[in-house]
Amino acid sequence: MQYELTTPCTAADLAPLKAGDTVLLSGVVYTARNQAHKRMLEALDKGEKLPFDLEGSAIYYVGPTPERPGEVIGSAGPTTSGRMDAMSPRLLDLGNKIMIGKGKRDAAVKEAVVRSGAVYLAALGGAGALMAQSVKTLEVIAWPDLGCEAVRRLTVEKMPLTVILDAHGGDLYTSGPAAYLETVK
Repeated sequence: MQYELTTPCTAADLAPLKAGDTVLLSGVVYTARNQAHKRMLEALDKGEKLPFDLEGSAIYYVGPTPERPGEVIGSAGPTTSGRMDAMSPRLLDLGNKIMIGKGKRDAAVKEAVVRSGAVYLAALGGAGALMAQSVKTLEVIAWPDLGCEAVRRLTVEKMPLTVILDAHGGDLYTSGPAAYLETVK
């Protein structure tokens, strides 16, 4: 199935999604990679406010390249999500609902996705120019000293994504190969 979603999202908004479904995501998406995640957790540990509200948020694991004249953003392909695994469950428990990246996630992230009614969506790896076409506005909102890893607020329109982990425990990296193997018996 294909769904159109607009952020911020609730667990109820995400409940119909199943691993393997496609999503066209619109609304506000925040960028945060390794170093931004580390700083967010440090801020939480100190009782400081985060640069954006986690409730219902979508976080895209991307470090975009500089934009060319006339462009909103440069290439915006996903980074490997596993780098955020140690930090993601805490953010999910605090209200983050959508993670966007590429690659497998560990058991703790999978459990946190189910517990919080969230989803993990895959962006097309190697297709940064395609992903960039969905970005309509960009604003650096925190930690500009991190360069491409600074936190940005993106406004996206119909960003094409695939559900990898759903809120019911579905995992496309498990079910996809199993379904394929059934077809070649």
